[in-house]
Amino acid sequence: MSNHPYDTLGPDTIIDAVESAGFLSDARLLALNSYENRVYQVGIEDDVPLIAKFYRPGRWTDAQILEEHAFAAELAAAEIPVVAPLAAADGSTLFEHAGFRVALFARRGGYPPELDDPEALLVLGRTLGRIHRVGAAKPFVHRPAMDPREMLDDNRAFLLEKFIPRDLRPAYETLTADLAERVAPRWAELVPADFQRLHGDCHGGNILWRDGNAHFVDLDDCMMGPAIQDLWMFLSGERLHREGQLSELIAGYEEFMTFEPRQLRWIETLRTLRLIRYAAWLARRWDDPAFPHSFPWFNTDRYWADHVLELREQLAAMDEAPLRLL
Repeated sequence: MSNHPYDTLGPDTIIDAVESAGFLSDARLLALNSYENRVYQVGIEDDVPLIAKFYRPGRWTDAQILEEHAFAAELAAAEIPVVAPLAAADGSTLFEHAGFRVALFARRGGYPPELDDPEALLVLGRTLGRIHRVGAAKPFVHRPAMDPREMLDDNRAFLLEKFIPRDLRPAYETLTADLAERVAPRWAELVPADFQRLHGDCHGGNILWRDGNAHFVDLDDCMMGPAIQDLWMFLSGERLHREGQLSELIAGYEEFMTFEPRQLRWIETLRTLRLIRYAAWLARRWDDPAFPHSFPWFNTDRYWADHVLELREQLAAMDEAPLRLL
């Protein structure tokens, strides 16, 4: 029998939370694609719907959430197209209802950007340059900084102990140890000045493309880290294609922010960290009923075999020369 914190988050609780913030709901609800948190479109009487975000209990502190909201407000004040939380009359953006921390957002339409379109990549680069210009103005105090000890070492140990099938454990242990050896010297190249406030989870699914502009949403994973973290996830395909995409992104980016080419050395390091962290994220959330339902392919023998193969390919990628700007 399920006993998860979100079990108590039913339609009545969602509507009551929105109405407790001063909005009258017409009781129309639509669950949106969000797994770490729960996010709903809530109909409002005689007005456009709102988006209600119910933060996962125990993940972030209030101070960390409010720092996320403050960053979004800074970006919005600079007229950067981000979807920031709505503020109440007293300026508050986070409230509690029935044991959940809740934030409300205006609904924004759009679709993922076309990452093979050079003009779209230029716009994405320009927007990220503007975001990073604001982000570099001061550091986060409460939000985390990227750390391979958590992203690789801790997650590797967790997966080996609880999820990796017995017959794959020797291969996974050796392979991830080799990856950790590759990651360590690259990460040691970073200096404090390389860390700045970032979106943190910057991929096409967190962009709403509308009227030729890239509207950034979901700053839930904002953190301190190197600028390239917000750029590399837009790259795909063969090496030459990725170099072309990257060159367009950086051309737009440098209209507002200087990019240091030395950061290109860290792309495969960051990809390695993300691959292991993503598998561990699914594993750590497997007691949430939404995850087995939404990711039925996870935690199967086929999944883990493919994961090991992907990490072998990543080990080879770590030994290749960095991408170039064309």
